[in-house]
Amino acid sequence: MPQKSKIIGLLFFFLMLAFTPLAAQTVDPARASLFKLSIIVGAGVITLAVIAGAFGQAKAISSACEGISRNPAAGQHIRGILIFGLVLIETLVIYALLITIIILMVKWGAYS
Repeated sequence: MPQKSKIIGLLFFFLMLAFTPLAAQTVDPARASLFKLSIIVGAGVITLAVIAGAFGQAKAISSACEGISRNPAAGQHIRGILIFGLVLIETLVIYALLITIIILMVKWGAYS
């Protein structure tokens, strides 16, 4: 079995496992639409954050490698600044994850 098929199969299995409790619950239709909207918004937030973070980290690493190859003597300084920048980028992605978790954990029908 190819590696890609194994990964897709495991991903499908874990998604089905994660969404099984949703199929067993009965929910008020008004709350269900708000819940679905919160899932969509949360997924959109974390997806955009991860994509932007990945592109930002790739660009930072690429630029750092290019800078070190042009001036090997400045490698230590470039490496330190690179790690600091990667920490900041990853922190933004973690903040987006926290915002997504907050969006998903709010009891949408309780406040109206």
